[in-house]
This record gives sequence, C-alpha cells and structure tokens, in this order.
Amino acid sequence: MIKKILFGAVFVAALTQITIAQSTLKTGMWRGALITKSANQIPFNFEVSSTNGEQQLAIINATEHFKVTDVIAKGDSVFIKMPLFDSEFRLKQSGGNLSGQYIRHLGDRDVPMDFTATAGIPWRFFKIPAKTNYNVTGRWSAVFGEGNDRDTTVGEFKQTGQKVTGTFLTTTGDYRFLEGSVSGDSLYLSCFDGGHAFLFTAKVSDNNTLTGGKFFSGLSGKDVWTAVRNENAKLPDAYSLSALKPGYKKLDFTFKDLNGKPVSLTDARFKNKVVIVQIMGSWCPNCMDETAYMVNYYKKYQPRGVEVIGLAYERTTDFSKSQKALAQLKNRFEIKYPILITGYTSNKVETAKSLPALTKVVGFPTTIIIDKKGDVRKIHTGFSGPGTGEYYTEFISEFEKLTDDLLGEK
Repeated sequence: MIKKILFGAVFVAALTQITIAQSTLKTGMWRGALITKSANQIPFNFEVSSTNGEQQLAIINATEHFKVTDVIAKGDSVFIKMPLFDSEFRLKQSGGNLSGQYIRHLGDRDVPMDFTATAGIPWRFFKIPAKTNYNVTGRWSAVFGEGNDRDTTVGEFKQTGQKVTGTFLTTTGDYRFLEGSVSGDSLYLSCFDGGHAFLFTAKVSDNNTLTGGKFFSGLSGKDVWTAVRNENAKLPDAYSLSALKPGYKKLDFTFKDLNGKPVSLTDARFKNKVVIVQIMGSWCPNCMDETAYMVNYYKKYQPRGVEVIGLAYERTTDFSKSQKALAQLKNRFEIKYPILITGYTSNKVETAKSLPALTKVVGFPTTIIIDKKGDVRKIHTGFSGPGTGEYYTEFISEFEKLTDDLLGEK
C-alpha cells in the first residue's frame, strides 16, 4: 500500500511539473505571423519575459516596445489579452510553437485571423536577406490605389545595412512604426500594434523608384502602391482640411463622461480657458499616439490655463461597451482630462452630425483648438506620431507655440 501511495505521489508530482512546463512560454525573442485571407503572412516580433513569476511580452516594431501584461497559460492553452483595441489571442502551445487565432472584437462582430509563432527567432522576414545594391533611405512620394481612389502619401524610410524602418504619412495620420528589410530587389515592411496589422511589399526598380507595391491590412484589406523618391514631398496643410460652417465661431456639445455625468463646453471649468477638443476613439492607433502626447501636454499646460476634452466615437453606440473600452484606455495612459462618450459611431458622417458646426470630419484624430473667448481658432486633422521622426517633433513645436500664443491673449 505504501509503495502505491508513493508511486501515486510521484506520478502526481510529475504531472504537475509537466503542467507547469506547458504553462510557461519560453522567454526571449519570438517571431509571430498573422495570416491574411489571401494567405500572406504579416510578421512581427515579440519578446517574452518574466517578472516576479508573472509572464509578459513586448510587441516590437522598430523602436516601439508595446507592453502586454495580461498573459495566461493553462495547460497547453495560452490567452493573451491586448491592453488596447479590444483584441486578444487564443492559442495552443506545443514546445516552442504557438498556433491559434488573433481576434478583434468589433462593435457588432468578431474578426479572427489565424496566427502562428515560433520561439527563438529574432528576424522578421529573412534570417539572411539576399544581398542588395539598393538603399531606400529618404523621403518618397507614394501613391496608394488606382483611378479615383488614388491617395498620395509621404514615405519616410531609414535603411541601415539591409534593415529598414520608417512609415507612411497620410492626411489622417501615419502607419506608425514599420520595420522590415530590403532583400535583393524587394522591400518588405510590417507592423502589428495590438490592434492593427500591416504588410507592405514592393520591387525596388532602382534607388529612386518602387513599383508593384502591395499593401495588406488585417484579414482582408488589400491595395496597390508605387513610390518615387522625392525629398520635397509633403502633405496638404493639416489645418486646412476641416473648418467651421459659415456663420459659426463656436463649438457646442454636451456628452456624458465615463461616470455618466453630462459635460458641456459651457461648464465653469472651461470658462476663460484655452480648450483642446480631441476627436478620437479607443480603436484608433493614431489616436493612441496623440493621447500619449496629450497626457504630457496636459500636465505641462493645465496649470497655465489649458483644458483638454476627449470626444470618443466608438465602434458601437452601446454606452456600457464604450465605457469598458475607454476605461482601459484611461488606465493605460493615466488620462486626467475628461473623456466623453458621444453615443455616435466612428463613421465620419455620424461624427460630423454630432458636431453640426463642423463642415466635415476627415479622419481620426481631429483636434480642435479653442481660445479663451470660446472661439474655434484652428482645426487639425490627423496626427503624426513618434514613428514619423521629425514630423512629430515639428508638430509638437508648432502646437505648443500656438498654445503659448493663445494663453498670451487677453
């Protein structure tokens, strides 16, 4: 009997050790790949680490390391919840491999993508890229789409060896931190920020021309693109894309904050203040970059007489769902200024309806600058985030000078 008990104890201990081993992700670098509907891989890298017995990972895109702490492993199952964008991974682990799905929870449906990952792989596209004679460093005029759907953007790339980082800037924002390489006569770039997955490929015809470009976004988004080197390429003035309708000088709205309390621009806290109104959504990556900046901006300027209000336009009109997503956003960035749930969706037509003084809303984010008299002075469309380098620093300099000027007015 004693032998049986001892054998049983040893067997249970062995099973426990196996379960623990299966419930721990290998630490170090991984290569993950999201699979599009057209069977293309959107690769990215992430690093798994352990802190006080708790595992977490950092999604890596160029200089950005996006921290994810909600990682749960049970047996051979792994559940990873993104801190933003209402998305998650549901995976199975086998040795140093993961497989399963990445799921985006939209307002009215879920969108799953197949996903695989392998431990111990630090490269993104190629372990050893094919030798190349090309260098894409510099500024490019890039055209996406064809015919009436053509959209001119600005590409900014930096190539070190065969590694390439950079982004594309559009009138409504940028594609954030892209990373990839030039291999032979081809360019490869990708990004995954926890909520949005992008893949760009193109043929490097020469050092001044990119042709046959393909762009894959998420599960099924596809487009074509080309680019030519143009160090003078620039976008339209971001302050010229939206305006007030004739006869309007002020903005007027009342929406509920995350606690259900109505907040209006006519409230006493905004009187005789410079007010920044941020049109945003928890689903919007450029809005996240702007929010990260706006939190620090608010710390700097709120004591001098500036207030900020976030107007949230979510994927759903359901207040409780929007409240949950925005609470995650508020906690992630430690936002101290009010975020209001408008009850309108992120459809740009719906957004414009909620603010009838505006001619239109071109994109997210849109930032409205109001002076101490309550008059709208500027409307800025889009946001060039830290992935855009000098564009980001130029915006900050310009925006804060405008703030200083408005604060100086009597």
